[in-house]
Amino acid sequence: MSRSPVGRETERVDGRLKVTGAAEYSGDYRAPGLAHAHLVTSTIARGTLTGIDTAAALASPGVLRVYAAPDTRLGLYPITGPLAGFVENYVPLRDAEVHFHGQAIAMVVAETPEQARDAAARVTATYDTRPPRTSLADEPHVPAGPTISGSPSSLNILAPGVASIDAALAASDVVVEAEFHQQMQHHAAMEPHAVLAVWKGDQVTIHAGAQVPSAYALGTAQRIGVPPQNVRLITKYVGGAFGARVILWSDTPLAAAAAREIGRPVRLVLTREQMFTLTGHRPQLTQTVRLGASRDGVLNAISHQSVSERPTTVTFPMTPAHATTDALYRTPNLHVDAQLAVLDIPGSRAMRGPNEAPGSFALETAMDELAVATGVDPVELRLRNYATKSPSTGLPWSSKHLEECYRVGARRFGWSGRSAKPRSRVDGQWLYGTGMATAIYPAHRRAASVRIRLLEDDTAVVSTGISDFGTGGATMVGISGADALGIPLTRVTPEIGDTLLPQGAPAAGSSATHATVPLIVRAARDAINELKRLAVTDDRSPWRGASADDLRYERGVLHGQGRSMTFGSLLAAVDSPGITALAESAGDPDPRYVHHSFGAHFCEVRVNRFTGETRVTRFTTVADVGRVINSRAARSQLVGGVIFGIGHALLEENPLEPDTGRLASSTLADYLVPVSADVPDIDVHLLGRPDPVLTGPLGDGSEEVGTRSLGARGLGEIGTVGSAAAIGNAVHNATGIRVRDVPITLDKLIEHL
Repeated sequence: MSRSPVGRETERVDGRLKVTGAAEYSGDYRAPGLAHAHLVTSTIARGTLTGIDTAAALASPGVLRVYAAPDTRLGLYPITGPLAGFVENYVPLRDAEVHFHGQAIAMVVAETPEQARDAAARVTATYDTRPPRTSLADEPHVPAGPTISGSPSSLNILAPGVASIDAALAASDVVVEAEFHQQMQHHAAMEPHAVLAVWKGDQVTIHAGAQVPSAYALGTAQRIGVPPQNVRLITKYVGGAFGARVILWSDTPLAAAAAREIGRPVRLVLTREQMFTLTGHRPQLTQTVRLGASRDGVLNAISHQSVSERPTTVTFPMTPAHATTDALYRTPNLHVDAQLAVLDIPGSRAMRGPNEAPGSFALETAMDELAVATGVDPVELRLRNYATKSPSTGLPWSSKHLEECYRVGARRFGWSGRSAKPRSRVDGQWLYGTGMATAIYPAHRRAASVRIRLLEDDTAVVSTGISDFGTGGATMVGISGADALGIPLTRVTPEIGDTLLPQGAPAAGSSATHATVPLIVRAARDAINELKRLAVTDDRSPWRGASADDLRYERGVLHGQGRSMTFGSLLAAVDSPGITALAESAGDPDPRYVHHSFGAHFCEVRVNRFTGETRVTRFTTVADVGRVINSRAARSQLVGGVIFGIGHALLEENPLEPDTGRLASSTLADYLVPVSADVPDIDVHLLGRPDPVLTGPLGDGSEEVGTRSLGARGLGEIGTVGSAAAIGNAVHNATGIRVRDVPITLDKLIEHL
């Protein structure tokens, strides 16, 4: 397999289409008779609509319909059963209740987008207002419930004879206790949420961005009251998601229902401001971390408690200690607990590294504080507490090379030249400092299916209904198919982004790669076996009557009995339209192991000692993510994750106005994300160690094509876990100031400089 594209610097198969503008995103599709919708949103956070005046809007040019809550013409329904948590728990525009500031309360449909927008501005509403619940501290707390993996959000592990976590901490030589806060954060994808709904009879085709296409289509069917087979979702190109496109929001059902009611295709594109309230956010969060250790830094106790929000409409149950504090460091005493407070705010959702990014900021900052308190180097401190099995379950990892990440990262970064003393490196107005942190992210396996078709022109089509929101999923499918079949990537066509295809793995939780790749390998194996069966059973085959065991497949060619023939030539010889193989998996991982990816971040910052301006000047990340399928895309994903961490550490927040429930920074002018000037060169190194368990047994490289496992894991989110903490720790090393509330803005530094 010397020509395999796996692990190489491979251009994206759809790259040229994207950079030339030929790729069509959801808002680019057109349809005959297209009408355009625009939403009207509430200006209160809690209460009841007492009236909506639509007369001026209806009289506006080009207006076809105005739907105002409560409006029964749309025919939308509640969703129950397994998908109930996949959608908001209220039906849009069906009743007069207002659950949050920015909720959709009316929709205008007109001939042009401009006419719909202008008419929507003429809709006015009156309310019976009630005071909104907006404070994490003031509202009652309830348990967060099970984590995303099904484990309890509250965990208490104590060594024999230890009465409580408090007792374990009290018995420790050194105790670090710190409280951390962060405001809401938002996905801020480049592509606005856009929907095009086109009906043909009782069938509807939806063009929309979705990270879990099969569930998205099923939820739409239930919401609009049609059989699941009557909804087709096309989501081939998606301009960013990061969790905002995991669940079904109100925009798609509203557009589909309006298109059905008026008998014309309808497009609905949310405004930037509407995306901040109608498509989810990372929840606001308070965390308390307590570490107890010996004088030489060996942990005796870890406690990680949190309080986050529980919006009334849809909730991401934030459990920041899950897959971070309960998984990372060896300790005999461990306590984690997550609580939620019911608030009248927009619905929350997963955002890249949903629990792990904020959880690691708290844990890894506290570990840095412990390093300072004990005088132990931060890398050495982590090595002294290195876990060889899961602290919470006692199970071994399927694969773990975190120690190598530390050592390689320290060498590449030049960590040995670091001074532990804050403010020891000054260059004019600038204070320089370095910091590091650990990254960890679970490797979930999800249900998926893949179909491979071998065609008589010696090409193959690999089909699976995943979506690709910029992560390189289509290229991953093509590379894996080319490797499994032993043919050039140019002869493989990846088909993705359509619910008519076999159900794809969710493009969420960094799970698409390690759910899809082994199925591609299995489907290729089955296709090759079927090819051999055809070769020995068809009367027109030169191998008719031979044994399939006498044939060997290599690089698209069958060999045996002194003959060789490409699969396409064989298919043509026997007049076959092609060979198809389907591989499916429920996604259950091996329960004898725990499955994670790991990494180590090293960072240098400079802080202006007069203004508090903070700039990241150098960054090194080393990641253990299994075998790398496309090194170019993998490095890009890790760079993007680190940039997410820069935003988390220094820029991103959306304060909630407590009296009104309004988000104060809901535009891209006010909600700050990193731009080119904020991002240094980021050195990324991938260990490339195959996971021998997660994707099946590994061979020694001598196996027949289509039989070997690749040992790949997902990596989309590992880069953002811990990177904010590395930056915060570097800021402390530069200034001596410990900031525990992100983002680390000038005002939090300047008063102490």
